[in-house]
Amino acid sequence: MEAIGTLAGGIAHDFNNILGAIIGYSEMARDACPSDSDIARDLEKVLAAAQRSAELVKQILAFSRQSKADSVPLQPAPLIKEAIKLLRPALPTTIEIKQTLDGATRNILANPTQIHQIVLNICTNAFHAMEDTGGVLAITLQETALYPQDLKQYPSVQPGNFVKLTISNTGPEIPKEILNRIFDPY
Repeated sequence: MEAIGTLAGGIAHDFNNILGAIIGYSEMARDACPSDSDIARDLEKVLAAAQRSAELVKQILAFSRQSKADSVPLQPAPLIKEAIKLLRPALPTTIEIKQTLDGATRNILANPTQIHQIVLNICTNAFHAMEDTGGVLAITLQETALYPQDLKQYPSVQPGNFVKLTISNTGPEIPKEILNRIFDPY
């Protein structure tokens, strides 16, 4: 694990240097064109993706140092909407995205990059499940109450109100013979 962490840290550091050039040149190009132009809007998207990548680099560097990523109070709905916007162009039109996001949910304590990454990864897996057949990718964010009987297997969690993110798809189920191995590394 230490060797993997060292390797990841070195790659992340080099990638961070490349991102610095992408961000710098994109900002200069954006500033050189009219602010209401299509080019300026496109460059804003490039910059947003580069900033998200820089956050991912920070996460990789945190992993390589075996430290925790910073969690902050945040409203999850805007992050989830942003992830869906990034995902939509990559999905075929045979996959419909249904989103029911309660924007009035309470704040959560989380790392925004990790939330973004979780949503993109799960939705990408859902896409692969429906790639051949098409279907519906449903994303729901809502508040829910959990009671003691709901938490029997989680003794350290106190009952109360929580924010629940549900991502489902109409693709085929995971075959039972591999279900117990879904979290194994490739």
